[in-house]
Amino acid sequence: MPFECRGCWHVWEEDYVVRRSEDDHGNEGEVWLRAGLRVPPPSSGALCPHCGCEHATTFPDGYLARHPELIPPAEPVVPDATPLLSPVPRPLY
Repeated sequence: MPFECRGCWHVWEEDYVVRRSEDDHGNEGEVWLRAGLRVPPPSSGALCPHCGCEHATTFPDGYLARHPELIPPAEPVVPDATPLLSPVPRPLY
């Protein structure tokens, strides 16, 4: 499930397993698991791993696959060493 922090705008993704069951009376229930441990549903308190902010929003499943520009690169981007040249000619005086 993809998330975005409302504090620092960090985007990250977390994987959950949702187990749905029904009791003998027909009542349905869900159990959310992350890394094999029971956790609350992500809408009730996801913490940003970057800044610790508790205000995060979720995206629909598959959102980041359709918008790869939101996924930060694994390594820092190296600046281009090519000098910038102005298209405006310098004054001759």
